[in-house]
Amino acid sequence: MCNCGKKRKEYSQSNALASNNAAAVSKSSSINFEYTGKTALTITGNITRKNYRFNYRGHIQAVDYRDVPGMMEVPILKKVK
Repeated sequence: MCNCGKKRKEYSQSNALASNNAAAVSKSSSINFEYTGKTALTITGNITRKNYRFNYRGHIQAVDYRDVPGMMEVPILKKVK
């Protein structure tokens, strides 16, 4: 039996939560993310389509507030306060 309905509901709920988090951020700001992986990583922002390059563990990049919800889904990136 397919469990697609449950997955779809979980996905839409996580997107709604991410959207609420992004809305709380000032529209003119960016949020810093720290890379915790072992090798380099390039990731494209979901909204801006900007490439963010993390070259080494501990590398910090400023991420456009519109791309924050997608970045929060990447387990090897953590938001820096």
